[in-house]
Amino acid sequence: MSVRIVRLGTVRQPGEGLRLGTVRRPPRGVPKARYAKDDWFDVWLPNLSPSADLMRGTRIGEDGKGWRTLERRFRSELKRPDASHLLDALAALSHVADFSVGCYCADETRCHRSVLRSELAKRGASIA
Repeated sequence: MSVRIVRLGTVRQPGEGLRLGTVRRPPRGVPKARYAKDDWFDVWLPNLSPSADLMRGTRIGEDGKGWRTLERRFRSELKRPDASHLLDALAALSHVADFSVGCYCADETRCHRSVLRSELAKRGASIA
């Protein structure tokens, strides 16, 4: 059993399990009934995405400038009780169930899902 970190909207892989969409907003122009069918996500979990204020206040350029600031501030947001408890629960669930968490970004190295991967690992999650 494990958690996978995925890009939402990509074809599901065998053993991926339930997809959790850790994004602030659902996909544009996609009817709610199509989220799971079109490989976006099964459950929307915006509590594990960067806040709207953080996203508005941080610009990441082509060269990646601004990413470190966003990463640091997002880690701070994840220390809040609601997000922290949720990460603890997901880390524990990773030992008894297969599921995945994801975002839309093409490059995981400049995406909040890389921070989620790190934070889940710190909590002892089983990561595929």
